[in-house]
Amino acid sequence: MLDKTDDISVAAENWLAQFDDALGRADQALLEALFHSDSYWRDVLALSWNIQTLNGADAILDELKARAPRAVPTGFAIDPDRRAPRQVTRAGTGAIEAIFKFETRVGRGSGILRLIPDAADGNRLKAWTLLTELGELKGFEERLGKERPRGSAYSRDFRGPNWLDLRKASAEYADRDPDVLVVGGGQAGLTIAARLKQLNVDTLIVDREKRIGDNWRRRYHALTLHNQVQVNHLPYMPFPANWPVYIPKDKLANWFEAYVESMELNFWTGTGFERGVYHDAEGRWSVVLRRADGTERTMHPRHIVMATGVSGIPNRPEIAGLTNFAGAVLHSSQYGDGEAWNGKKAIVIGTGNSGHDIAQDLHSSGAQVTLVQRSSTLVTNIEPSAQLAYATYNEGTLEDNDLIASSMPLPLARKSHVLLTEQSKKLDKELLDGLARVGFKLDFGDGGTGWQFKYLTRGGGYYFNVGCSDLVAAGKIALRQFADIETFAAGGARMKNGDTIAADLIVLATGYKPQEHLVRHLFGDEVTARVGPIWGFGEEQELRNMYTRTGQPGLWFIAGSLAQCRINSKYLALQIKAIEQRLLERDVGPHRSS
Repeated sequence: MLDKTDDISVAAENWLAQFDDALGRADQALLEALFHSDSYWRDVLALSWNIQTLNGADAILDELKARAPRAVPTGFAIDPDRRAPRQVTRAGTGAIEAIFKFETRVGRGSGILRLIPDAADGNRLKAWTLLTELGELKGFEERLGKERPRGSAYSRDFRGPNWLDLRKASAEYADRDPDVLVVGGGQAGLTIAARLKQLNVDTLIVDREKRIGDNWRRRYHALTLHNQVQVNHLPYMPFPANWPVYIPKDKLANWFEAYVESMELNFWTGTGFERGVYHDAEGRWSVVLRRADGTERTMHPRHIVMATGVSGIPNRPEIAGLTNFAGAVLHSSQYGDGEAWNGKKAIVIGTGNSGHDIAQDLHSSGAQVTLVQRSSTLVTNIEPSAQLAYATYNEGTLEDNDLIASSMPLPLARKSHVLLTEQSKKLDKELLDGLARVGFKLDFGDGGTGWQFKYLTRGGGYYFNVGCSDLVAAGKIALRQFADIETFAAGGARMKNGDTIAADLIVLATGYKPQEHLVRHLFGDEVTARVGPIWGFGEEQELRNMYTRTGQPGLWFIAGSLAQCRINSKYLALQIKAIEQRLLERDVGPHRSS
């Protein structure tokens, strides 16, 4: 394997030059010689206008043959403004990794190439993974960072509206409808609205909460983010350097408020999205919004972006005898803090992050707590184990690291997380052994793929230990299995062995229903069937119906962590802009229902 910096750069430059030449001449034989038989190509809008992954040289060559003549990709070269080519290990395999730039007929893009030797061809360096992503549209580049708006400093109208007057008028929508209506004002809604703002697409965010940031501010008292600050920046406005490594919920909520003001995003608080109907002939929606004062407003946007998160409607499972319980029953989404329960007895049902955090908060407030496990749960210490997945973000630029995160095809991402999970198990052995001794049922994800794939497939089922697992292992928080509960009575949980767990409070940390439930409630059965399942992976090896066109024209979905929303909001915004400018001919994407 090459180990000199100059040789690494030359190898990458040579491959890109040959790839550029082969595409330009439609030389299939040369293209075939450039790809390892077991190779991967992830294209994010650049050539296909889809977010898709191809496995194997044959599939890649067929797709390039179909897409390249229309997209006209050219100018593949090492990007001198990005991290230089280097030797890396990805998914347990050593490779040369290079960031490159290129152009297509309609845009400019970036990509990542990874080369490994092909033992079947004299150890010739060939592409193992290739990412091509659309970065901007020609003629419709993001405004931010290009040139500051001059404002009215040199042509003031002392009798006309000032900046504040104009901002208020823009946000009121008294005489117009937005092009895009974003439903939900958390990180998903803010990131897509900010991206669209820079592409000059008129966008309104609506959220039922009374104040921007309340989706974080109103969560339980002790909540902080479970990944580190360098991973979580919003687009265009990185967090200040004096921020803590783990961001408290209220600090993040206040930042959301400042972000909306600084980025001049149009945002209606206290506004509920009641229902929406799509008109095919007009290519527009009719939507009804209920304002804070109870009045209704009908709007006709061309696009609706559902930014209500992976977790929408609280899941309250039918639990035998729970209606007999005489104490308080709260879903985790309703829980505030444990001060009111000092000296009381509490049962927390569910052993994900929320269940553990609420149990620990109640314990810290002086409550006697029993944690009830419904199913096996992945547990990992928040440091260092839970942070292993974000190791790339500890060096280099955010832009480069986001590109690296986008570049890993699903099969290799799975393999990477199996390796990380095995490493975590070794680091956390003492904790895991202690939990096993008290009867806690552990798992490590499907195929040992760890916590991140639990999140990507089901939105939960894991806990980042910040102390609660230690309390459980030490017996300071009691542990019971849900399967051992016979029923609930007025005073608590009656066990199958005849014991009773006394309680004044029961917290249901039982998660949330899939997003399809909210879609059905707002848009009806027909639209729900047209869209299909949301989140999780389908045959295309991409998250289903996320960040891309769906089976329902004009309906889009964005959700996930702050990092996911930061990265994928760019791609979603580019698609909407392309449709608005008629660069993208159709606005119905692949029906990812499998």
